[in-house]
Amino acid sequence: MQAQAIRQAFLDFFKSREHQIVPSAPIVVHNDPTLMFTNAGMNPFKDIFLGNRNAEAPRVADTQKCLRVSGKHNDLEEVGVDTYHHTMFEMLGNWSFGDYFKAEAIDWAFEFLTAKLGIDKERMYATVFEGDAEDGLEADTEAEALWRKHLPAERILRCNKKDNFWEMGDTGPCGPCSEIHVDLRPEGEREAQAGRELVNADHPQVIEIWNLVFIQFNRAKDGKLSALPARHVDTGMGFERLAMVLQGKSSSYDTDVFQPLIQKLASWCGKAYGQDGKTDIAFRVIVDHIRAVAFTIADGQLPTNNGAGYVVRRILRRAVRYGYSYLDFEEPFFHKLVAPLTAQMGEAFPELAQQEDLITRVINEEEISFLRTLASGLKRLEHWAEQAPENATLEGKIAFELYDTYGFPVDLTRLVAAEQGFGVDEAGFEKEMAAQKARSKKAAETDTGEWQVLEQADGNSQFLGYDQLQSPARALMHRTVEQKKKTAYQVVLDRTPFYAESGGQVGDTGVLDWDGEAVRVLDTKKENDLIVHWVDRLPANPDKGADALTATVDAPRRTRTAGNHSATHLLHAALQEVLGSHVQQKGSYVGPDRLRFDFSHFAKVEPEELKRIERIVQCRIREDIALDERRGVPMDEAKAMGATMLFGEKYGDSVRVITFDPEFSRELCGGTHVSSTGRIGAFRIVSEGAVAAGIRRIEALTGAAAEEWIDAELERLNAVREELKNPDPVKAIAKLKADQQALQEQLDALGKAALGQVRAQLKDAAAEDGGVRWISAVVDLPDPAGLKQLCYDLRQDQENTAIVLGAAFGPKAQLHIMLTDDLVAAGWHAGNTIRQAAKAIQGGGGGQPFYATAGGKKPEGLAQAVEDAVELLKKPAQA
Repeated sequence: MQAQAIRQAFLDFFKSREHQIVPSAPIVVHNDPTLMFTNAGMNPFKDIFLGNRNAEAPRVADTQKCLRVSGKHNDLEEVGVDTYHHTMFEMLGNWSFGDYFKAEAIDWAFEFLTAKLGIDKERMYATVFEGDAEDGLEADTEAEALWRKHLPAERILRCNKKDNFWEMGDTGPCGPCSEIHVDLRPEGEREAQAGRELVNADHPQVIEIWNLVFIQFNRAKDGKLSALPARHVDTGMGFERLAMVLQGKSSSYDTDVFQPLIQKLASWCGKAYGQDGKTDIAFRVIVDHIRAVAFTIADGQLPTNNGAGYVVRRILRRAVRYGYSYLDFEEPFFHKLVAPLTAQMGEAFPELAQQEDLITRVINEEEISFLRTLASGLKRLEHWAEQAPENATLEGKIAFELYDTYGFPVDLTRLVAAEQGFGVDEAGFEKEMAAQKARSKKAAETDTGEWQVLEQADGNSQFLGYDQLQSPARALMHRTVEQKKKTAYQVVLDRTPFYAESGGQVGDTGVLDWDGEAVRVLDTKKENDLIVHWVDRLPANPDKGADALTATVDAPRRTRTAGNHSATHLLHAALQEVLGSHVQQKGSYVGPDRLRFDFSHFAKVEPEELKRIERIVQCRIREDIALDERRGVPMDEAKAMGATMLFGEKYGDSVRVITFDPEFSRELCGGTHVSSTGRIGAFRIVSEGAVAAGIRRIEALTGAAAEEWIDAELERLNAVREELKNPDPVKAIAKLKADQQALQEQLDALGKAALGQVRAQLKDAAAEDGGVRWISAVVDLPDPAGLKQLCYDLRQDQENTAIVLGAAFGPKAQLHIMLTDDLVAAGWHAGNTIRQAAKAIQGGGGGQPFYATAGGKKPEGLAQAVEDAVELLKKPAQA
């Protein structure tokens, strides 16, 4: 059965059992401080389990894009080394939110695997929770009894808490689970050793394919368990592993999930998969990583130097490194895999097909940049090798610098060093790596206290901020957060006018009038679907929060923010009108001070285009278009209306539609807006530039901030006029540039004349010794370029000539050695010589046999350096 058919069979099976089929949530996670990426199928439903929102349907099924690159679930450096781990994978799952429980989950799982897919039940094992005395939990005899309807007792195994008790984290919903394992070994091996002995033993062919989790408890911070008011089912089945089972393969990389990509790669590099261990690892790394990188970019996360973007960049660079080191790719290749990946997965995940061009361009630019970085790292390694004695060992610090700064994995450093006859201090490298991890862990340490519940919530907080900026409220819970030795406090209200940071818009600030005290709200953020108010302190008696308090938003700040958000919508529409319909939002910042808008476009926005865009927005503001806001619009209806949707955003079944003239701007948006465009006031674009391949950024100001910027620009222009003593600064600057050019030409002429004089003097002073013509001196020149030119001029049309020149340029010293071809043919080497001679100027250098340069910080040592270079060149071994 082909992979696409397997995926569809799963969805069809659960649809026939009254499950709502939902699309995969974005692989990039927003509004959850505990996650960067979706790493399990349950992540999108986390808030339902936590009780922060109600389920829209009691039964749900999907295939969820997941990414695991660190932590207990995976280690990036291991992916590809074995034949079964992945970074990006699909998790097939079915859920029950307070509906069915263990009986249906187990019966349907067995029916799907055996009756629908035809897996031999004689190869199946089921595990159940054995109980745990510390938690006071009995064995899960209910699940055990249900499995006995399908499997013999010897293939139902009781396992410990580590393997068969699922927990969301240190606290929160949890419960026993039942895993389904399949023994894929040949008959002979199965007869020799029972599969039950290899379950949960990391055997590559006795594997878990499906985990059925029965969520029925909640763990408090003190570790105690309590029963949840409603019981849930959360199942997850690895799509890639299931394909391996059904296609009779011993590795998921041998299935049609990965083989089309592997064969495409093999045709490009001229190497075959399955012939060499090291190249096989490279194949697996690359085809795994293209999936991870393409999907994260499609969901809006570009490669960057921090956060989730840094993870994407690490994955991308790891793939390029393997292609460079083991498949002999010296030119960008990774981006070419986007097309075959899209052909393979674009139907199931249309975001790939819709953004194929953008994904390809972003990856290509990253490859080009990283290949340059690789070249710089190789130069760093070569520079060390030139100065190191024979059979030296590269220090761990330098190996780590190559890894951290240039992206060299230690295996690449080892490979390059071995080619030059050097070892690598890998223990020292591991020590540096461990120290960095410890620093990162310490910097990220946060101690989040347990929620102090004052009043039980029914679903998530009610947001009132679209209609009012002040409202009575009740405090439901609060907690203390310790981070970097600072204390912060978080509060959740039953209702709130405070907008929580999301969709690029910053969170509101303001005041809570709480038990007669004014508690400042410093920020408002979302934690999943929970609206969390960050406050400067708690009142003296916070438990009185169950009584009514008053929540008041900073109105002027909100108004400025709303103006910038509405201006962002107008800007988006204007960009599409001027540049084309390919323009899509790729990120934004909307605050009270300014707006920033990132969008897909593959060229610089020209000044005339920017002027048109700005004028369109200004025109729409002057038209004072009324806001048309519609809430609770069914998604299908919103699509039919032509509303713009953003890739990487998670939308529900009903959405909010914001329109400023249906013929101009209509978007799905949860942010706050002005009542009409005229309230935005002034609008000015202040910058435009690139942030990544195919991604441009515009920054703009509105209202009073735009007016202040215009005033400042006019003041600066008037100051320029005063300084130039000319009412037309453009003409005055043009005259200054012309005068400067004339002066520069005069200086160049004088410099050439001076260089000619020095050249003539050096030729006259040349001395013959041992059949070699020697030109050596410390000279006085205006710039380093002149010294290089002088060496080439003196060498021209000469034979048996050695040139050694030094010059000081401020506090820096330079030493140059140049030899004619016949001396090089005789074994002379300028590069080898200059490394020794440069010690006199406290410097270092190198170069080619015929020409080498060195720099130093001791100009007074130049005469000695020149003398030493001449003596070294005269040695019999050199001559």
